[in-house]
Amino acid sequence: MAKNKFGFWSIVLLGINAIIGSGIFLLPNKVYELMGTLSLAVIFFDMLLAIGMALCFAELSGLFNKNGGPYVYARAVFGNFVGFEVGFMKAAVSIIAWAAMANGFATALSAVWAPAAVPCVMQTIIVVLLAVLGILNILGVQFSKLLNNIVTVGKLLPLIFFIVIGALFIDGGNFTMTLPENVETGSFGAAALLIFYAFTGFESIATAAEDMDNPQKNLPRAILMVMLIVSAFYLFIQTVSIGVLGASLASTKTPIAAAAGTFMGSAGAILVTVGTLISIGGINIASSFLTPRTVIAIADDHMLPPVFSRYNRFGTPYVAIAFSTILAIVIALSGSFTQLAAISVVSRFTQYLPSCLAVIVLRNRQPDRISSMRLPLGLFIPLISVIVSVWLLVQSDMQKIIIGLGGLLIGVPFYFIMKKQYLNK
Repeated sequence: MAKNKFGFWSIVLLGINAIIGSGIFLLPNKVYELMGTLSLAVIFFDMLLAIGMALCFAELSGLFNKNGGPYVYARAVFGNFVGFEVGFMKAAVSIIAWAAMANGFATALSAVWAPAAVPCVMQTIIVVLLAVLGILNILGVQFSKLLNNIVTVGKLLPLIFFIVIGALFIDGGNFTMTLPENVETGSFGAAALLIFYAFTGFESIATAAEDMDNPQKNLPRAILMVMLIVSAFYLFIQTVSIGVLGASLASTKTPIAAAAGTFMGSAGAILVTVGTLISIGGINIASSFLTPRTVIAIADDHMLPPVFSRYNRFGTPYVAIAFSTILAIVIALSGSFTQLAAISVVSRFTQYLPSCLAVIVLRNRQPDRISSMRLPLGLFIPLISVIVSVWLLVQSDMQKIIIGLGGLLIGVPFYFIMKKQYLNK
């Protein structure tokens, strides 16, 4: 059975696949428009915050070996209600994000294959993509692991090629430490919140702990490895994009493709376009595997109907997978998730903040309980992660905050219904 689980490097590839997606292909221009060359400082700032949060997850993952990630940590430390709220938000955001990525894949495909833009064809592509990934997950972990490993390597190769070749065409004169004209107060915060979207996904790595080999040992090391690799990619990609395109970076809608086209011609643009498709396809694969694991974790704790805890002969939670897949198809076809995708960063802080706080509480409540990866500097990293997260959260406008956190209110009646019917039995 263990041979079908994710080993250390498969966990690393899964984590990279869960983080690197459409964001890094589309955001360099937007953050450059806000901060110019200092956009590199914004990425570095987000990198430190994301690594700080990821380290908190790493310490927690060294204490637990159960599916659910942030949900498991919140429930163990803060009780059933907070745990359910975190799990509810994680499941909802994960399903919506998967639906958005499926739609995004069809949209990206339409750029190179015109028929994909026809509504009925696009809907067919979305349904087939989601259904096939759902079926592969039901057939066993081995299928998901193999497909994830292949696609992750496939998505990284074009980016590595872009960085290595693009570095030869960097114009040092494009790096002037001046802000763009008409920069408004608070642009750094707005840019940091925007680019942080590209770092989201690291919280999902621990979601499927039970499907990983020796999770308490491998997960903490894998989480740190993933964040260092992803952060390096983002800094190099932004550096090459600025060095090649200069001020024109702010006006292009497809920054990496435009930069590649500049130094490699049409072949470079095609390579990046293919890389974009592989990247978005890869996130769909990671989402199809990780999303149902939050549902099964909540069900295992008797806070969802027990039917979601059923496993098939392949050892996979087929009901949770089918439920997540069907819901993702409905949301993807509705087209109503566009605004939700824009506020997904805000929603994810319902997982980040409780997890960082959980480290602080556990350190004080159970000082003798030592994780396989204990953070250095005492409580400094979780405390600074909480403070900076709150600051970053308030950089968003009030409408997005209300919508992004509104799901917490929706989860309240569900909790009490589930508590009455299942939790107390």
